[in-house]
Amino acid sequence: MNWYLGVLKKYAEFNGRARRTEYWMFTLFNLIISFVLGFIDGLVGSAGEHVGLLGLIYALAVLLPSIAVSARRLHDTGRSGWWLLIALVPFIGAIVLLVFMLLDSTPGDNEYGPNPKAA
Repeated sequence: MNWYLGVLKKYAEFNGRARRTEYWMFTLFNLIISFVLGFIDGLVGSAGEHVGLLGLIYALAVLLPSIAVSARRLHDTGRSGWWLLIALVPFIGAIVLLVFMLLDSTPGDNEYGPNPKAA
């Protein structure tokens, strides 16, 4: 839970680097919370065709932190945050972005800052 809250505290920080653990724990908690909110939306009947009201509010609330931690994760692999736009390429873009997110940190310092594993 500390990983999730840590990302929310740095909700608009696009500088620096984020470890794999930070990114994937944030993603895991997002998935769990979204599933629970979707279940609640279904129970109270606020779910429309696809997205319920609670899920929509939560998605909008974590949009900026999600983009920020993704950009910092790409920085950790030595890539610019602009690589997030590759997800706009159908199918192939999502696979390439997934591979980038799974890669290990570049050793030592890079142009985006010191390696967070060293701390």
